[in-house]
Amino acid sequence: MAKPFLSVIIPAYNEAKRLPLTLVDIDRHLEQQEYSYEIVVVNDGSTDETAEIVRRFIPLVENLKLIDNAENKGKGAVIRQGMLAAKGTWRLFMDADNSTSVVEFNKMIPYFKEGYEVVFGSRTIRGARTLPPQPIYKRFLGHIGNLIIQALLLPGVWDTQCGFKCFSDEAAEKVFSVAKIDRWGFDAEALALARMFGYPIKEMPVFWSNDTRTHVTMTTYLQVLAETAKIRWWLWRKAYHITTN
Repeated sequence: MAKPFLSVIIPAYNEAKRLPLTLVDIDRHLEQQEYSYEIVVVNDGSTDETAEIVRRFIPLVENLKLIDNAENKGKGAVIRQGMLAAKGTWRLFMDADNSTSVVEFNKMIPYFKEGYEVVFGSRTIRGARTLPPQPIYKRFLGHIGNLIIQALLLPGVWDTQCGFKCFSDEAAEKVFSVAKIDRWGFDAEALALARMFGYPIKEMPVFWSNDTRTHVTMTTYLQVLAETAKIRWWLWRKAYHITTN
């Protein structure tokens, strides 16, 4: 197919139960749009039938593709893989549990027209909605973690971890070709690198359906903060070898 307007990248690890409904929702919405698209599922070494589920859907869902990794690489690694393999003018990654539906993508388009190269969803800024609400302890940990991330890396960004982010093709190729984080800190790294390259970024409120079966644990919060410190160190040391005009 010709270069699609939108690429949707979905990282998937043991998502055989949740992924089918997500693919149906994406296909139902995108087939109604005037722009062209592709859907790229990146299987992260799942031990269930995730890859087989995607193969079964390929004849049913237009422009659905599978990247099948035999070994687990980490969410950051497979999103990087998918963003670089995608062909779209705009490249959106979203979660396999459909916490934020692809319906929200159309709200990003006006920001693209304003010149933003990276637009990302937020669960915390005004206008965002989360149902059901997260437990108080998770909201507290998220708030404290965000303040640390802002202090170290991304001042003014209130939700780095929402799994709904869109990059222009140029920004995606530059950012993800130098990104290093394979696990949970990749979101903050991608936004920090986009800023380092000089791309305008925009935080946008979204609707977030809070799935209690999430893979995120207390260890995840700690890993994000540890990786944020590592990213800050790499930026100080110029380990990314970024050159800007």
